[in-house]
Amino acid sequence: MKRPGTRHKARKRAVDLLFEAEAKKVSPAQLVSERREYVRDDESVGTIHDYTAVVIDGLSADQAQIDAVVSSHLRDWTLPRLPAVDRAILRLATWELFNSVDVDPVVIVDEAVELAKELSTDDSPAFVNGVLARIADLAPQVRAAHGAVAGGRDADGASTD
Repeated sequence: MKRPGTRHKARKRAVDLLFEAEAKKVSPAQLVSERREYVRDDESVGTIHDYTAVVIDGLSADQAQIDAVVSSHLRDWTLPRLPAVDRAILRLATWELFNSVDVDPVVIVDEAVELAKELSTDDSPAFVNGVLARIADLAPQVRAAHGAVAGGRDADGASTD
């Protein structure tokens, strides 16, 4: 059995934070900020990997759109009816499919399925795989659109035209 990599651990931590934020009814970005403050005084809290923070920040900014995409690809389910862990995994993977251009969509789906195996019900891996397979079909277009928008901007977001 292969050892989980750094990105896998960062994704798992992101799922944990998304789950916790939903249970506490707070912003996941707020949790990341709090944890980064706590770790200065107590290293047992554990540091937040940069990739975890990037994903959480991205999800916080795009959650309404991500939820709309996930909801539109569910069959016989609604987002609120899903187990909270599955919701967190689907949100994370959908955000990655659309925004992590350095990661192949197949890898993102595989990672989400692995997280479902580790963290959720016996039926969840197949369910997560099915939903994400449908969403992954959109990834190339969304990534291309993001690239087109970013292509006419500099590092600060100002137009280069």
